[in-house]
Amino acid sequence: MNIDIRVCEEINAMDTTEIPGLIFRGFKGETDFPKMLKVLHGCKEVDGLERSETLEDITNNYAHLHHSDPFQDMLFAEVDGEVVGYARVWWELEGSGTWVGFQFGNVLPEWRRKGIGSRLLCFNEDRLAHIAQQLKDGQEIPMDTACILDNYLQKTEVDRTRLIESHGYQPVRYTYEMVRPDLENVPELPLPAGVEVRLVEIKHIRQVWEASNDAFRDHWGYIPEPWEEYERVMDDPDFDPSLWRVAWQDNQVAGMVLSFIDKDQNEMYGWKRGYTENICVRRPWRRLGLAKALIALSLIALKERGMTEAALGVDTQNTSGALHLYESMGYRVVKSGTIYRKALSS
Repeated sequence: MNIDIRVCEEINAMDTTEIPGLIFRGFKGETDFPKMLKVLHGCKEVDGLERSETLEDITNNYAHLHHSDPFQDMLFAEVDGEVVGYARVWWELEGSGTWVGFQFGNVLPEWRRKGIGSRLLCFNEDRLAHIAQQLKDGQEIPMDTACILDNYLQKTEVDRTRLIESHGYQPVRYTYEMVRPDLENVPELPLPAGVEVRLVEIKHIRQVWEASNDAFRDHWGYIPEPWEEYERVMDDPDFDPSLWRVAWQDNQVAGMVLSFIDKDQNEMYGWKRGYTENICVRRPWRRLGLAKALIALSLIALKERGMTEAALGVDTQNTSGALHLYESMGYRVVKSGTIYRKALSS
């Protein structure tokens, strides 16, 4: 447990007498994964979240973290040896040069409104402030770099929303989850002249990753997606690049839809849902109908796999008109989320 022991001592000294047996500690390794899974599934119903993580999912996720060391960047709350909550932080640099500290915290519903969530949030903020200062002191980022703290919440997460708003976070951006409730009457749409869709092979994936980052670089809050995320996807048991629809012109990737099917989620909720995600088109091929054609091909592919609906997430203020595009393809809003931010105190 490499977390600075003084951190735990300071938090444990913060008026914990009202909760007998409560302690805070660092990450112990893979033995914590089942405890984290229990907390995740213990929160989802109250928070209105559709979660289907398995122990295998958590193990895979934590094998491919980027800018996050769980031994330094996590804090656990225990009561009489049982984990009742935990938090983790990580960071990235936006294309604009802004440093963003990301975080989450989960506390079992029966242990909320007792101060545990606030202590986890304070740990997150203090840890991110320390990381940002270390990066500046080490000249890894300029001393005048703007630094902000970020939280993403779905509208149904009432307790977490109340907590972060009480700590000064403000909404800055809104998202929708959209679902196409059936896969019937998918239009047949032509690809632009000279563009073709090819079967994705493993040797293509790094080029697909590079093209995706290029396509998204003028979007709000753009952060280059780390290669570790693609490694995580490739190690996921649901990884199936035959569902991807990647458009090429000669040896250049023009655009893509990287669909997937979450088998555990479908089994848990009785769905037959596929996800049409990572929808993007690079600049030279925009306004040619490519995104719409790729979505149509992706919907057909999901139907061929036995799916009956498709879902995606969208930034409601996307300047490329994505929301209108998805509505025109039959998707409807089913949930909303909010990105909250505040400046990192120096």
